[in-house]
Amino acid sequence: AAMDMVQEVRRQFREIPGIMEGTGKPEYGKCVDISTKAALREMMLPGAITIITPIILGLLMGPEALGGYMAGVCVSGVLWAIFQNNAGGAWDNAKKSFEAGVVINGEMTYKGSDAHKAAVTGDTVGDPFKDTSGPSMNILIKLTCLVGLVIAPILSDGHATTDKKACASKEMCADKASCAAACKEQNATMVGKCDMSKCATMTKEECAKMCDSLGCSPEEKEKCLSHYDKDGKFIASKDAAGCCAEGDKK
Repeated sequence: AAMDMVQEVRRQFREIPGIMEGTGKPEYGKCVDISTKAALREMMLPGAITIITPIILGLLMGPEALGGYMAGVCVSGVLWAIFQNNAGGAWDNAKKSFEAGVVINGEMTYKGSDAHKAAVTGDTVGDPFKDTSGPSMNILIKLTCLVGLVIAPILSDGHATTDKKACASKEMCADKASCAAACKEQNATMVGKCDMSKCATMTKEECAKMCDSLGCSPEEKEKCLSHYDKDGKFIASKDAAGCCAEGDKK
């Protein structure tokens, strides 16, 4: 792209008379077109990495790793953006300061000196630092976190990690259906053919009918019904792996 730009500028100087004298008008659009196409082409890979990385990370390592990645992108991205803004501004101001004169080793140095030429070289990096690269961190942070939040519902089902203690907590058991569904993942509430995750939302009579419809043995049916109190309330007993025992006894 750099060579294309150089060749285009040389062509215009060669073919359009009066550019240097100010009587001829350069073809600015062609130079802008070369720069724009090159920028879009070069940004395809970084853009793809920004979008694909959180998806791959979430699918392979789970929501916890994705959350850590998003937090890291936010923290490091903000710091990197502040650094680039300050560094770019410093380079730019260093170049401009030579117009008024800068004292170097006791001597006043002005525009056109070797030090000024070095400052111009620094400003070549400083301008994109503060004007493009630094602000682009904002887009990187928002795009990464947006993609992560969009795929979060997909990951929540496949990577649930509820253990028995969490299932037995009062907070979890405030909703019997949620508690039973979580315990079902660990097979903590399965008793033979009788699905205790369903019994948790049924009355004692409904659970008994379900056991009969599934062809449970008398022993299996008795074990299922043992999870109800004398009033017919579901209160998972100790032999149900402790699931919801604390929450339902309150």
